[in-house]
Amino acid sequence: MVRNSKSIISLCIISIFILASCGNKFGDARKTPTNALERARKNVEEGRGASIGGILGNRGGTNYEFSSSNPMWRASLEILDFLPLNTVDYSGGMIISDWYSDFSNNESIKITLRFLSNEVRSDSLKIIVHKKNCSSNQDCKITLINNNGTLVNELRSSIIRKAALLEKDKNNNKKKKKN
Repeated sequence: MVRNSKSIISLCIISIFILASCGNKFGDARKTPTNALERARKNVEEGRGASIGGILGNRGGTNYEFSSSNPMWRASLEILDFLPLNTVDYSGGMIISDWYSDFSNNESIKITLRFLSNEVRSDSLKIIVHKKNCSSNQDCKITLINNNGTLVNELRSSIIRKAALLEKDKNNNKKKKKN
């Protein structure tokens, strides 16, 4: 019985030393941003984070494509620059605006873009537009605008046209650098 209690006490003391030697890897909670996007940005700036390649030890030869090099993404942001944006997630391939109204009536719209591929094609982009009509007594009705509606088609063609121009400029710049 005495030997058993000595073993337990020894195990507890060793555990305390091991845990104490780990240090505080979480830092000061007052200096950590509460917003998830700010926290993620801070972690990227500090070089922290995990990826499958990093976990498996495959650190070299990775080809990263950043949002600034994707013409569809850049074109969408430039076309929608007048809207207040609610969610902008490059890794998830989605842009969601907040409700927007030009204050001339009780109507507002919300636009969702989903990127299905990085290619500059009309089927690489899914556009969803919701329209909200509010009466004077604050009763609001939200409806989905038809995918073949004028607004959806105009948005799609504007984004594709702008993306094609951006891609053309990018290719011209690559040719100039090679010469």
